[in-house]
Order: sequence, then structure tokens, then C-alpha cells
Amino acid sequence: MLKKERYEAIINHFRENMPIAETELKYDNPFQLLMAVVLSAQCTDKRINIITPALFEKFPEPAFLAASNFDELFPYIKSVSYPNNKTKHLLGLGKMLMEDFGGEVPSTVPELIKLPGVGRKTANVITSVVWNQPNMAVDTHVFRVSKRLGLVSQTAKTPLEVEKQLIRHIPEEYVHIAHHWLILHGRYVCLARRPKCEECTLTHLCKYFEKNQGKIIKVETED
Repeated sequence: MLKKERYEAIINHFRENMPIAETELKYDNPFQLLMAVVLSAQCTDKRINIITPALFEKFPEPAFLAASNFDELFPYIKSVSYPNNKTKHLLGLGKMLMEDFGGEVPSTVPELIKLPGVGRKTANVITSVVWNQPNMAVDTHVFRVSKRLGLVSQTAKTPLEVEKQLIRHIPEEYVHIAHHWLILHGRYVCLARRPKCEECTLTHLCKYFEKNQGKIIKVETED
């Protein structure tokens, strides 16, 4: 199967079977999403959704973060991963939003990555989710699934390499939702340690399944 055919088949499959795919983080505006995504680094969306209601109520706008301090903010996010660093990031983020962006969340990747705690992945998430821009955020799920399906080469060693290959082949109008297709597939079906190939409806298009089919069947039989 040619790469173009593989992309077309996988995109069509997701369009038919997952027409609605969106972030599982709960938010009401770009600022809330930005805080949630910064906090979600190396942490589950489930955990973030538990702590953000109180956080959003206490800090509804960037000005509230900018006027806050470590001791005030830390208790609201102490249960997430790396709370010390993330507290500092959010405080710096609030100040920069007020000083450099008039209290508004910028809408471009170059501007967003200037903010403390915001890397390329986070910036791509914000721009694709809020403004449907054709930007592909590559987290561990996207990195793993895109390789297993054969959408990107096995020689792609970094998230940026994977991002560039996906952007090159996915039609622009599908990039923002393809990000969620791959994440959700990786989160619930194509698991890291033991993918649920017996439940997957993409095995006929999957290079990982093609290569490991015999091993997968053997493990299932032994269970």
C-alpha cells in the first residue's frame, strides 16, 4: 500500500467512525484551556479536570494570575505532576499575558511559545483546538500511533520529525481533528505496553499488526 493510500484509508476510517473528536480537557475559554494544557504535561487529563474547576474560579483571567504568588497558587495545583515548576510557569504566564499581550491569549505558535511553560506541543494544541489551525501537536500517543500505523517512518526520532511528516500528508482541513483521532486511539485502543489489537478496527491498515500478528494471537491464546 502506498503511503498516500494508507493516509486516505485511515483518515476515511476515522471520519466514519469518530466524526466528533475533541480534547478531553474541560474549559470555557482560551485562557482556561491554556492553563489546563500547561498543567497536563506528564499528567492525565482526568487529574487536570479534577483540579481545574477550583483553579478557574480563583483565577478566571490572566490578571488574577499576574497578581498572585507562589503560596497562593500552589495549593490549587499541588496534586499534579511537577507542581513547583508548573506554579512558577503559570505565574510567569499570567504576567506575560498582561504585559505583552494585553491580557489575551495569542493565536499564533511563535507568540505562544514565548510564554513560560509553553512549548511547541502546547502551542499547537491551543491553536488547533481554539482556532482550528492546521497544527499538529505530537504527544506520546500521537508519536506511538502514527509510527505503528505506518503514517510516519520508523526513523523519525523526535516529535518535530513526526509532526512534519504528518503535516505533509494529512489534508489541511483534517489536521486539527486528526490530532485528536490519534490521541484518542492511542489513549483507549493502541496502548503503549499492550495495544488492544483484538478490539482495533484499523488492523487491516496497521503496519504494527502486520508485523506482530502472530505474536499478538499467541499472547491472546495463552490468556
